[in-house]
Amino acid sequence: MSLHVIFVRHGETVWHAENRYAGSTDIVLTERGHAQSRALADWAEQADLTAIWASTLTRSQETARESALRTGLPVSVDERLRELDFGIAEGLTRAEMQQRFPDHLAAFTTDPVTNHFPKGENPVDAADRYLAFLTDLQDLQADHRDGRVLVVGHSTAIRLALCRLLGLPLRAYRRTFPFLANCALNEVVFNDGVPSLLSLNRPVTPGALT
Repeated sequence: MSLHVIFVRHGETVWHAENRYAGSTDIVLTERGHAQSRALADWAEQADLTAIWASTLTRSQETARESALRTGLPVSVDERLRELDFGIAEGLTRAEMQQRFPDHLAAFTTDPVTNHFPKGENPVDAADRYLAFLTDLQDLQADHRDGRVLVVGHSTAIRLALCRLLGLPLRAYRRTFPFLANCALNEVVFNDGVPSLLSLNRPVTPGALT
């Protein structure tokens, strides 16, 4: 049995322009973010999806809603898909972090797992919850021999999950996957439970994500 999971980072949010860390903070999409969601929905309408999942955060559900309307599939929500909580870095730019806690920022830059921001979630725990979701998802999709599932989530959580799935060190998630474009396709296929990465940052339409 093969299961294709298409991980998608939500559309652009109101904090993108200033590059603020928006982990557990519940913020909304910009007009451009909604346009990206509609472009994703254009793809989803032709993708023969068997399920759509989103995190509990508004930006994820807003992005998934367009694809749900086009496909007729419900948006299933799972708390385990939420973004990493960045603790004292929530809502700040790197320049503001450099000013307020330069030592924490330097340590995070060196090893963002061992030295995750104080009061934030341990990335190991985030990777564990994401993998638990994927294990349950494979059981739920067992009746769909060639299932294709859209999972709309968040940049850091997805990158941590990809590292765990591919046997890469979690501490390297920022270096190995430096950027996930909004509403780009990141596809993993599970053949009898064994994951393989098929695509990374693949645009849904030419020019739609630039």
